[in-house]
Parts: sequence; C-alpha cells; structure tokens
Amino acid sequence: MGLFLSACGGGSIDDKVDGANTDKPANEVNVKTEDVVADTPKIENIGPHKGIDQEPVPIKVERIGEHEVDIDMTSQITNIELDKGETYKAWTFNGTVPGPVIRVKEGDKLNFNLKNMDPKINHSVDFHSVYASPNKDFADVKPNESGTFSYEVGSPGVYMYHCATEPVLQHIANGMYGTMIVEPADGYPTDNEIDKEITVVQSEFYKDGKMEEMVNGEPEYVVFNGSTQAVKDEMIQAKVGDKIRINFVDAGPNEVSSFHVIGTQLETVYVDGDPRNVVEGLQTSMVPVSGSIVAECTVEKPGIYSFVTHAFDHVTKGALGKIEVTE
Repeated sequence: MGLFLSACGGGSIDDKVDGANTDKPANEVNVKTEDVVADTPKIENIGPHKGIDQEPVPIKVERIGEHEVDIDMTSQITNIELDKGETYKAWTFNGTVPGPVIRVKEGDKLNFNLKNMDPKINHSVDFHSVYASPNKDFADVKPNESGTFSYEVGSPGVYMYHCATEPVLQHIANGMYGTMIVEPADGYPTDNEIDKEITVVQSEFYKDGKMEEMVNGEPEYVVFNGSTQAVKDEMIQAKVGDKIRINFVDAGPNEVSSFHVIGTQLETVYVDGDPRNVVEGLQTSMVPVSGSIVAECTVEKPGIYSFVTHAFDHVTKGALGKIEVTE
C-alpha cells in the first residue's frame, strides 16, 4: 500500500515541468523557461512535453520460476494531482508517482523490460537492489523504443529505483522513482506480529519544474507518495493494539528525512530493510536520500496518529500522513 503528500501552492498550475533543448541529444536535457500569456492561469513552457498526458499503464510482474521474475514497466509523461486543484506534468514510471511497488524475493533473477513511451526524451532504470554493470544494465532507452535487461537481486531489503538518465537530478525531481521490496528468504523475526503493512516514499517537487530550483532552491513541495492527499485526507486505518510495519524510502532527490510517528515509538527499525541491520527503541530515524527503513510501531490507544519528517519546514510543505486508530 502506498502513501502520498505535499505542500499547498496557490491556484492551479498545469504543465509545470520544463523540457529539453531538442537541438541536443535526448539524454542531455536542458531547462528553458518562458512565461506564457498574462491573464491565464500560470503555465510554464514545458518544451517537447507540452500537451502530453499519457494514461497510466499497469505494471506486469510475473513469477516464471522459483527464483525468476519477469517485470514489464513503462516510462511516460502523465499529469498528477500534487495538491487540491494543482497538477504537475510528471515524468513517471507507469503513470504514477511514485512508481509501482515491486515485490521480489532474495535470490531472484529479474528479467526487466522498459518501454519508453515518452516521445521526446531517453529514460532508464537504476535498481538499487541488484548487481549490475551500470553503463550496460542501466542504459538509456530511446523514445518509443524498449530495452530488456537481466539482473541478480542482492541483499534483502527495501530499495529505491529511479531513472538514471542524465541529468539524473531532473529525472528524479520530476517523479521517476519507486520502491522494490526484496523479501528476506527467512523473513523478518517480527513477521508474525504484524497486523498492517504500508509503504511510504518521501520526495520533493520544485517550483515550475525548473532545473535551477532543483540545484539551488528550496523545494516547493515535500510529499509522501506524490500528493498532499494520499495519507492525510485518505487516512490509514488501524485498530487499537495493531502493530504496523512501515516501509519508508527517501527518494529525494536532495532532502534527508527524520521519520517519526507521533504518539508511539519505533520499536524495531531495520536499516535499509535488511533484517541484519536491526535497531530497537527509536523516537526518530534519520533516512538519507536513496536510503530506507522498515519501521515497526504499535498503536496502543484510539486516535489520529500523524507520521512526519520531524524537519517541520517540510511538514508545512506536505510531509504529513495520518493513521486513524479505532477500537
């Protein structure tokens, strides 16, 4: 289950991502912003992606053997609702931000196919969970083409994946990231205690999708799962006494997270989701950009439990989720 959040912006902003200079190769994306007509809602020039809004495509994950999995994904341009009444022209995997959560098992071989539906720009995928030759196995896929790759999964854990096409900063900041969960062969010691499991991805969006803002500016939004609404207005439901497992990834691209659940404690934390990396009894867990934790906590009393990054400037920009606990 995924989670989304972000901060408030004034009015409706559509087509916020700057585009590429098409005089250069597709993997050399430059930012060029131009103001559009005065008395219309604020719209930025988005270069080759203007007018493109591709329908989400379901991911295909099929286990074809005891230790072998086929995965088919797309890279595409899809409008997302970042906040109520405010849209963002995102660069995505399969039309969602974050991209789909992928579950595989320790020891699996992955046969991966990426179909690049973006008609203008190269894209790729870097899976942090695998052993690979980066320049070959994470290679760019050209517009309207497909690329097929094979990998061996590494250690168990919760991993970020993201577009690795230059400039990587721009591709991640525009929405190209997701989570792969590599289930431990022997599970976690606490598996039989868990009542509910959720996945949360923290990330940032920058004003009008400008590269200059991504490099030098403050994020306009800091979100959980790509929207201010996903786990605030659409609260996670739990019962008194439930033990909740939270798979938390900080996709960045720039800001670290101080993950905290108000009203309880992080009883068990597996750093990077690896059962060998266990810490007990934390109030807050620092998560670096591209890092993760599996955090477990018990909700002992009824009420609304907020989870945040305890950097409260980021909370005001949207990094807030809620769990409703009932009898």
